[in-house]
Amino acid sequence: MCGIAGEMRFDGGPADPAVVARIVKAMERRGPDGTGVHAAGPIALGHRRLKIIDLSERGAQPMVDSALGLAVVFNGCIYNYKDLRRELEAAGYTFFSDSDTETVLKAYAHWGPGCVEHFLGMFAFAVAERDSGRLVLARDRLGIKPLYLTEGAGVLRFASSLPALLEAGGVDTSLDPVALHHYMTFHSVVPAPRTILAGVAKLPPATVRTYEPDGRHSDHVYWRPVHERRPELGVTDWKEAVLDGLRTAVRRRMVADVPVGVLLSGGLDSSLIVALLAQEGQTGLKTFSVGFHAAGGEKGDEFEFSDIVAKEFATDHQQILVDPARMLPAVDETITAMAEPMVSHDCVAFYLLSEQVSKSVTVVQSGQGADEVFAGYDWYPPLRDTPRDQAVQAYQAVFTDRPHGELADILEPEWLLDHDPSREFIAEHFGMPGADGTLDAALRLDSTIMLVDDPVKRVDNMTMAWGLEARVPFLDHELVELAAACPPELKLALGGKGILKEAARGVVPDEVIDRPKGYFPVPAIRHLEGPFLERVRDAVTDPVAKARGLVRGDWLDRMLADPNTRRTNLGSNALWQVALLEMWLQERGI
Repeated sequence: MCGIAGEMRFDGGPADPAVVARIVKAMERRGPDGTGVHAAGPIALGHRRLKIIDLSERGAQPMVDSALGLAVVFNGCIYNYKDLRRELEAAGYTFFSDSDTETVLKAYAHWGPGCVEHFLGMFAFAVAERDSGRLVLARDRLGIKPLYLTEGAGVLRFASSLPALLEAGGVDTSLDPVALHHYMTFHSVVPAPRTILAGVAKLPPATVRTYEPDGRHSDHVYWRPVHERRPELGVTDWKEAVLDGLRTAVRRRMVADVPVGVLLSGGLDSSLIVALLAQEGQTGLKTFSVGFHAAGGEKGDEFEFSDIVAKEFATDHQQILVDPARMLPAVDETITAMAEPMVSHDCVAFYLLSEQVSKSVTVVQSGQGADEVFAGYDWYPPLRDTPRDQAVQAYQAVFTDRPHGELADILEPEWLLDHDPSREFIAEHFGMPGADGTLDAALRLDSTIMLVDDPVKRVDNMTMAWGLEARVPFLDHELVELAAACPPELKLALGGKGILKEAARGVVPDEVIDRPKGYFPVPAIRHLEGPFLERVRDAVTDPVAKARGLVRGDWLDRMLADPNTRRTNLGSNALWQVALLEMWLQERGI
């Protein structure tokens, strides 16, 4: 887990290692254990290191193999790297380190860009070919590891963090109107390749991009889950298959040369991870739960359930009850840590949790992704029997923040579009082959788009802000493929995630399985008042915000007078959604 960066020139000039060093410096918190820059002709690569596998300097990056004519920078973890290494050694390759990074390099030498299909893990990497002058970028199947790009004036630059790219200068920081539309309607998700800034893109998940020396590039999408039934399996078969698949995913994510802990929310997903780690024989497992003081009549912790699990499996458990005095400063710190604006109040929770967890461990497993993969949200059941010709409208009704027409009441006219790009995006994805039912199409969209640019990005950004690596076994791509083939009625049973609950029976305590679904509560942000409301007021009334002119003055006045009544379809505070974007932009000097 690290931060990667680079520059490629298309104008005949050499890459500037000083520029790459500035980008890398901005990602110091992603990789506090080391740094490096390598430049050769038109390509320069940079890296910030967080030591997880092969703690020696032999695993340092950028990693160069002169005999193969390759250089690589890599962020993430290849869980099957030892198996691949044995295969590559049998093919005649010799290794100088014990790192998974070198396995990526040798795998690329052996299989070319197709090496990604051999990897089990999370990754973003760049490989520079000395002899051809090509640069190859790749991202893992579920987009767990980020990769941002900016192009212009004969140069490409890339980095693990969008704000880091701004350190290079010359980036168009004007707002992308389509991305703004997505942010305001598609639950603040801005799907790849767009970002909120017109001059920065992101490489889509499951994509390999090859740049030629003259700047031409081509993309290859190498994976997409297929939602096709497997009629030969009965309910018992599915229970066993799901539990075995998750057990394998958890076991894979134990690979590390440092201790691995668990972020234990008290919900089914993280509790099941703890149980399976215990079954794998891991003793002295460190688990961590975060809670907040109540506000606006809303409880701020789920310690009742995390304590049950910690006691059941005798973990070394730490309850982290956040001091109210820490909350307000954490809002701005969290926004600083965001690669892109993310409206979920969970971001603050993960940021503060990661701050404390990083004092004890360097790697944690987390339960993100189970709801999107196994149909755990309450908007899924209404979609099961929705005819396909009504699918887009039905999905928009339950998931999006507000209808397209409502934006005219919020945004100034110059930001309004004469079409609905969010609806068009949903319709395009629903129309792709491989998901016949409306529910299957919604799950595919959520697991490959919404999940990537909301929960997964949230966890990556907030853990990496403290040099903490988060691993997400529910996003093991083989488990995702299995869940995609599982019949919808088995996933929707028992109020959602039915097949997962059945698989967990007898593995985790019944109180955890049968409890009502919980969320990561941060009451002080969900219910804006006092200093939190004043921070929001300062942001949206700042002269910079007024000059930007995003939102209508009459709408803003109504929101500030009554900040907690108007919410999005999914319950987010509408004023917070606008203020968060403004605070993120102002933090970057935009």
